[in-house]
Amino acid sequence: MKPETLGEMREEVLSILRSAVDLLESSMDASLIPEVGTNIAFALPNARGVEDVAAVQGRIVRLLGKPHPVGPVAFGASDHVARIVLTAMKFDPEIRSAGNIRCSPESIKALSDLFLEVCSFDREKEPPGIRTMDWGVASCCRSGVPDVIYDRGAMGKEPMIRILGETPNEVVNNILKLAGRMNK
Repeated sequence: MKPETLGEMREEVLSILRSAVDLLESSMDASLIPEVGTNIAFALPNARGVEDVAAVQGRIVRLLGKPHPVGPVAFGASDHVARIVLTAMKFDPEIRSAGNIRCSPESIKALSDLFLEVCSFDREKEPPGIRTMDWGVASCCRSGVPDVIYDRGAMGKEPMIRILGETPNEVVNNILKLAGRMNK
């Protein structure tokens, strides 16, 4: 691959992700933002490492009751959400985006009601020496990558929902559909 082609691909990934973050900022229900913040990531095709995955620097937080990105989108900005995407891509290279939101029983039910494939893992069953996102996401992807992966948390770990998709727009659309379903 020519360097200018890679550079163009990197710019395209950043541009698409920036648009998705703008949509979250203007339309997302801030109650879906967990205490640790929300992030959304988008990987280059054939991404191999965290440096190949763009996300929001510093995450998206609640500020005055609205979503607020702390920093710009950049490659290597999120180890956590990047590892979700990288693990999912091992099972389906087309799944290049993921975002995290607050977990609640109502959200899980609403996501199921939207006919999204939902899977969960139990942090208490995590084998020693393995990173949670690598193990948890992989355990849910054995028969294909689901649309939603969640866990109910553990000591010191906030419960979390992860929305996966081929593009950030797909992820954002599912977050906005969830918000619409929850606010009915």
